[in-house]
Amino acid sequence: MAISFYKYQGTGNDFVMVDNRKHNFPADDEALVKSLCDRRTGVGADGLILLQNHPDYDFEMVYYNADGRVGSMCGNGARCTVRFARQLGVIEDVACFLAADGEHQASVERDLIQLKMHDVKEVEQIGEDFYLNTGSPHYVRFVEDVELLDVYEEGRAIRYNERFNEVGTNVNFVQRLSDNEIFVRTYERGVEDETLSCGTGVTAAALVAGMKGMQSPVKVKVLGGELQVAFEQHETGGFKHIYLMGPARQVFSGTVPLQQV
Repeated sequence: MAISFYKYQGTGNDFVMVDNRKHNFPADDEALVKSLCDRRTGVGADGLILLQNHPDYDFEMVYYNADGRVGSMCGNGARCTVRFARQLGVIEDVACFLAADGEHQASVERDLIQLKMHDVKEVEQIGEDFYLNTGSPHYVRFVEDVELLDVYEEGRAIRYNERFNEVGTNVNFVQRLSDNEIFVRTYERGVEDETLSCGTGVTAAALVAGMKGMQSPVKVKVLGGELQVAFEQHETGGFKHIYLMGPARQVFSGTVPLQQV
């Protein structure tokens, strides 16, 4: 048996995409997912995504981290899945789909995928840092020069500290570039390393920037490109009408014999 796959990327955040509408993929095989994501002996990716049928939605997105475990919401992965669904003919220009954190809407306009995120009701302040959930948990720290930062070491220290060690958190380091632009670098749990982009992390960083006075939409520079985040602030705190916007593209496709994985 061989696995057919597609490789997609959204601002450098890359994924192995599998059309699993016939449920041919052994979804409970954690070692298989991990091996496919391995950058030396597999296809190589930050995660693996299954696109599946769902009776109440256009499709269901099932996301796995690179460590082989089922993950929480992945913003860039969702944008790539919407592009993938359009390529397969599952949708046209709009989508309503199910992800790990519930229902999402999205639209396709040329190269741009616009994804509606869930409302964020609470943002916790920890000293000068912030902690919030944008579908996945995120720790946000503003710094002076993010390019010089050792994201792996500093991110890992927070991800594995006493509070977050058991469940884990993603860690975002943010530099303000202008009145409406930030630069974000992210250490991702599950990958356990820095990635070129993190959609839920970019969203979290932009919302914190909004708390600091930055107006929507916020432009976000990441190592893999550029994104935008639009939002409205609740009168009583928190955020609503949150949209993550950016490109998502197919890189290549292929098959992998199971015995080689």
